[in-house]
Amino acid sequence: MVGIWKAGLLCLAAVAGMAGVRGAEAQTIYPIDRAEILAGSRFDLKVEFPGVVAQDKLRVTINGRDVQSVLGRAPEFIEREDGKAASSVLLRDASLATPGVYTAAATDGTQTASVTWQVYAGSGRQARNVILFVGDGMTVANVTAARILSRGIREGRYDGRLTIDNFPAMATIGTSGVDSIATDSANSAAAYNTGHKSAVNALNVYPSRAADTLAHPRVETLSSIVQRSRGMSVGVVTNTEIQDATPAAVFAHTRRRSDYIPITDQMLDSGVDVLMGGGSASLLPRSVAGSRRSDERNVLDSFRQQGYAFAETAGGLAEIAAKPETRRLLGLFNLGNMDGALERRQLHRGTTQRFPEQPDLTEQVRAALQVLSRNPAGFYLMVESGLIDKANHPLDWERAVFDTIMLDNAVKVARDWAADRNDTLIVVVPDHTHGMSIMGTVDDNKPGPLMRDKVGVYQDAGFPNYPPPDADHYPTRIDVSRRLAVFYSATPDYCETFRPSLDGQRVPAVKKGDIYVANEKLCEQPGAQRREGVLPRTADTGVHAVDDGILRAWGPGSERFHGFVDNTYVFRGMAEALGLGQ
Repeated sequence: MVGIWKAGLLCLAAVAGMAGVRGAEAQTIYPIDRAEILAGSRFDLKVEFPGVVAQDKLRVTINGRDVQSVLGRAPEFIEREDGKAASSVLLRDASLATPGVYTAAATDGTQTASVTWQVYAGSGRQARNVILFVGDGMTVANVTAARILSRGIREGRYDGRLTIDNFPAMATIGTSGVDSIATDSANSAAAYNTGHKSAVNALNVYPSRAADTLAHPRVETLSSIVQRSRGMSVGVVTNTEIQDATPAAVFAHTRRRSDYIPITDQMLDSGVDVLMGGGSASLLPRSVAGSRRSDERNVLDSFRQQGYAFAETAGGLAEIAAKPETRRLLGLFNLGNMDGALERRQLHRGTTQRFPEQPDLTEQVRAALQVLSRNPAGFYLMVESGLIDKANHPLDWERAVFDTIMLDNAVKVARDWAADRNDTLIVVVPDHTHGMSIMGTVDDNKPGPLMRDKVGVYQDAGFPNYPPPDADHYPTRIDVSRRLAVFYSATPDYCETFRPSLDGQRVPAVKKGDIYVANEKLCEQPGAQRREGVLPRTADTGVHAVDDGILRAWGPGSERFHGFVDNTYVFRGMAEALGLGQ
């Protein structure tokens, strides 16, 4: 039975999550304990009871006041959620307008759970625009290696700095979620875009027991808030599929990040003004080669009907963005993920033959700024260099570093655009890190039958001999005789070659029965070292690290970021710089 609570019985719910539950049989409340909520932002209030409960025994309160009087609407009582012997209470799109500390409690007549929320608001608006750059999986060693390869180093001093090295504000970021100390991109990107913690694989929802992946308690995204409250424009730029976790976190709500078709539908409904990346497979009809859809719907047509100009090449993108009348732009440059900088610029492998005119991240950012800046109300732009992570997983550090250099180049485009404006906050973050370190160099000229004999550490390391970088700061060769010795700490069984992978992205392990074993093709390379992994044998690549990430910020509002911050604070810092929640 599904009914509506009578007003006399309604009392506001606080959301007691994992941290606030006392005892295994107590109810769970969402949002969870210690949630920080921007005043006026929307969230779904849900209370889950461990069994079927009598409606007249339920009482959910916040600071002693009933739900309807505080939130203005009565929640829905669900006697048997998803047909199971467990009751729930649900109120969609709730909000609290007044800043302060709220203590919430829920009882079924026997067990009581309570949580505390902090509702906060910004003060005066400092920034007209906010640009969030996400180096997916970017760890400290990615940045250090990018500086060495793109600027050079002599006698212990670098010959130049990365753009992000000159950002005045820095902080370390904790990335753990509600379910685990180890996060994924969906969970952490959701924290950046909502200010709420979530779980692995979840996008902008609290992980409840709902059977439908689209029915979990939602929290409002920054893009939605600035669109409806300020009339600002929103942009999403990535080199992964546009439905992938980090870009989808700007607008989507689902418990399962792999819901690419529903995410595509939510993208269409989101009203996001600029969307660029790969992932056209989820928009094209089933009859088109490479389509991921199971129907004949052409979602590109739906975007065109909503006024989006469409680009599928770098040249087309520049032409469309330059037109003064372009206010909405959809750029899709690959069926799946776009090719990384190393493939496009030097090796010409991957899908570069099929998609030869994929734009660089710098070109995408330049086009996005042209279009978004036409709105006098300002904009929020999220830019992801997503292939850093997708190269770190298979232990392919050279590809990860090339895309770190590309991220820094894209940041320079944005900083140069904003340099004389004093109205744009730029934040650069990883969503999580990887276990990766630079130990010294690998010198092919050192004696020894094994490649490990050629690793130099301390005074034997010297300096690598990469050639001077080109005009865009990329080294013109990576297969040099003395290169960086970079190793990963969390791996499957694999063979370390101590060399760059020039014939395609590295494949460290292959499946054999129910487990993964070292890829023998790598083991056959001269001097390769067979290494036993530290991960379960079901792992085929490396995994994310729990290590803190490094945040860098520039522009009005950047002073908020210092010391150690939780990943949810990135949302708060951006929201306060925009003066939201007043």
